[in-house]
Amino acid sequence: MNIRHVRESDYVPVISVINDWWGGRQMADMLPKLFFQHFQDTSLVMEKEGELLGFLIGLVSQTDPNQAYIHFVGVHPAYRKDGIAKQLYELFFEKVKRKGCRTVRCVTSPVNKVSIAFHTRMGFQVEMGDGEVDGVPVTTNYDGKGHDRVLFLKHLEPLS
Repeated sequence: MNIRHVRESDYVPVISVINDWWGGRQMADMLPKLFFQHFQDTSLVMEKEGELLGFLIGLVSQTDPNQAYIHFVGVHPAYRKDGIAKQLYELFFEKVKRKGCRTVRCVTSPVNKVSIAFHTRMGFQVEMGDGEVDGVPVTTNYDGKGHDRVLFLKHLEPLS
């Protein structure tokens, strides 16, 4: 398996599988091409013999350069449980630590129990919100009216 920085040319291959990888949920609109153009240094693709196995789209905050944000992560359904997401996250953590980041944030939907469990295993803390769904704190209307989200925060260990 090969992990490399995302390229603009990865946009079409990623966007063509993203809805299928999410079980038919319409996710493609959440990942515009600009991420593949402007955040290549902090976004990653994992492939094997030319086949896309996974990707991570992340960035360093321009508002607070001590913070990084993971916008989108996907793993091919046939390769889930192979540690691909974990490898992508760990490499992202190392990249953003070298850029001076001390925290990483990300967001998921409260219905995505797999994502909530994964982020918790990766050391993220669920941030307290102003509501709750199925016992999980959420920030109501985070992505617009009726679009509640679970917000995560991870403190990075300093570079050794």
